[in-house]
Amino acid sequence: MASSFSRSSTWWRRLRQRLTQRSPTVPENSLRLRLCVQALVTVGIIATDITAADTADAIGVSIWAVPLGGLGALWSWRTRHRPRRYVQGAIAIGMVAALGLLLNRITSGQADTRLALAELLIHLQVLHSFDLPRRKDLGYSIVIGLILMGVAATLSQTIAFGPLLLLFVAIGLPTLALDYRSRLGLPVAHARLTLGQLPLRQWGGLLAAVLAIGLAIFVSLPRLGSYQIRSLPVSAAIEFNGSFDGQTITNPAYSRGGDGGQEDGTGFSETETGAPGTVDQFSYYGFNSRMNQNLQGEMTPQVVMRVRTQAPGFWRVLAFDRYTGLGWEASADDSNMTVLSRPRWALQFYLPRQLTLEGREVVQTYTIAADFPNLLPALYQPTQLYFPLDQVAVDEGGSLRSPIALSDGITYTVVSEVPDRDRTRLNQSNTQYSEVIRQSYLQVPEDILPAVRQLTRDILADAPNPLTSPYEQALYLAQYLKQNYALKRELPFFSAGDDLVRMFLFEHDGGQPDHFSTVLTIMLRSIGVPARLVTGFAPGEFNPFTGLYVVRNTDAYALTEVYFGEAGWFGFDPIPGHETIPPSPQAPQTFSLLRQFWRWVAGWLPPPIVGWIRGSVALAMTLIGQGVGWIRAILFQGWNNVLPRAIALLGLGITLWGLGLVGLRLRCWWHLRRLPQPEAIYQRMVAWTGDRGIPKQAYQTPLEHAALVGDRFPASVASPVDQLSQTYVRWRYGGAPADLAKMQQLLRQIQRSRQRRPRA
Repeated sequence: MASSFSRSSTWWRRLRQRLTQRSPTVPENSLRLRLCVQALVTVGIIATDITAADTADAIGVSIWAVPLGGLGALWSWRTRHRPRRYVQGAIAIGMVAALGLLLNRITSGQADTRLALAELLIHLQVLHSFDLPRRKDLGYSIVIGLILMGVAATLSQTIAFGPLLLLFVAIGLPTLALDYRSRLGLPVAHARLTLGQLPLRQWGGLLAAVLAIGLAIFVSLPRLGSYQIRSLPVSAAIEFNGSFDGQTITNPAYSRGGDGGQEDGTGFSETETGAPGTVDQFSYYGFNSRMNQNLQGEMTPQVVMRVRTQAPGFWRVLAFDRYTGLGWEASADDSNMTVLSRPRWALQFYLPRQLTLEGREVVQTYTIAADFPNLLPALYQPTQLYFPLDQVAVDEGGSLRSPIALSDGITYTVVSEVPDRDRTRLNQSNTQYSEVIRQSYLQVPEDILPAVRQLTRDILADAPNPLTSPYEQALYLAQYLKQNYALKRELPFFSAGDDLVRMFLFEHDGGQPDHFSTVLTIMLRSIGVPARLVTGFAPGEFNPFTGLYVVRNTDAYALTEVYFGEAGWFGFDPIPGHETIPPSPQAPQTFSLLRQFWRWVAGWLPPPIVGWIRGSVALAMTLIGQGVGWIRAILFQGWNNVLPRAIALLGLGITLWGLGLVGLRLRCWWHLRRLPQPEAIYQRMVAWTGDRGIPKQAYQTPLEHAALVGDRFPASVASPVDQLSQTYVRWRYGGAPADLAKMQQLLRQIQRSRQRRPRA
């Protein structure tokens, strides 16, 4: 019993001694390394803060985190040799509090998860900055800075992240150099101005090389269309306590009196829809339940949203079914409006499908950059929606509506199943339309129907080939309007008795851009083809650095959608200067970013240079194709041709190999020709020993290399190598004059040696 107790007490003493035994802490004394690490972390915090400002959940932590973190780093430097048990205890308590704050924000849905985690890392880094005695602790800070830059990259919506990324890389290079020297235990010299022991010229070249390689990888990296994430970006949940039926649309253009009337609380004017008015300076007039086309003026360009998408397209917003003579109306009542609710724990809506045919799935993420109506742009047709509010509405036209107007920073994601535009299938579509379709999408005012119908039939009758299918008729009419009617942005106001379509076709011979789409819609309806007017945005300007489409208010316009039975609705664009077929997703293009980047670059280059580059690339691709075809012919044609072609291919390979060796020799000769003569003679000697298996390593001094040669070669080689190395060292590091004749004699003696390989 006593023996067992004695063994237990001995074991307990050993365990307590092992737990309480502390290894000595070796502090990091490199002030330069500490400054570089703190600069890296500071850039990461600022980048996260700036990119988060583009979202609805801006954190604004850099105001206090940067100075407080710098103060902690300074305190750690001054107390790096002192024990800090009480400080570590306070830091542990602060970390627990930061974790509690994170859990509270996530469970309450008050912030984007990415921002909540980034904010936790910033809190931990600020606390950690007060306890940085060792190089390993500084390494943790480097990792935190890198993670923060990664978070900032996922949040980035503008090019403002680019300069911060360049600054991070520029600071990271000397930081890595200093960290490596610290790992090797090398001292940090202060004799000359360097960046982490990298001379300024070498640092600049290395930075340029890193940026060039990174940009090349970024541009040429394949974008696989089948890769579709399901953890889709969306803003933090927004509380809405009011009632929502989906019938109300709030457009800032109308609330500011942009249609010439006063707002009645439902988002449009009580006055006649076609009353003369002025276009709002910032908001498109077509995003409202009533669309007045009797307006004048132009919008001031303003960024409305930024879109990250697997494929560009027409960002569809709203569909109109009833023509009023000088505008349009979108029917909205309880019978054709579907209000959807989602569970509180999920931000996902499953939207009702309007088509039975499947299409291509395209994921789009929209970030609103200016005040916008309570309408959600999306590719047609949307099937899933990730949205921060707990209710949305879907109208009969497939448009999405929010309970509240969209504000700057709101992010949502749409998964659309875009139907394939198969011309053959659409030409064979069923023309026996249902009564609902006929009542809603064939309405034309009686006073203009005969004249418009007769003109439309005359235009189709003059076509080179008979046009019997609605698809070919819509396509021909859209092209006819482009070619035969003028785009007139300055038109007099229509009077109360005027009709837009009649004035366009028979009086003005043209009109404003959206008037073309109105006219096409009515012309198709007049011959029994169901059509409607839809408003939305062009894809916008693609930014190759952010990977986003920047959409402005001036990108908004209206086009015509035509119904093709079970195939659904497809758009046609009759506006001059636009493609007749609106932007739509195409087959997946693996290197689409590279193509888009080239288009962006070509826009800045003179046309002759663009033509020369395109011609050179085309010639190179042709030669590569011919070479591949020649190789395939060798491998897959008859055996009679294999042997001579294989011999020719072998000869070509040997020729190219020989040319490569000649090129290397010329490059070496040119390099040595530019060196001082003592340096060139020594480098020739080093090349000779390297060819025989004893290359000079970068960490070796000339005398260390000569000693190694002396151990492996006989005296007939070792002695002149040692003498030449001694002469070179005295000239290179001692400033003594070099005896060039003696050095040349020693080099010839070494080169005349018949020793081909060193001793083992």
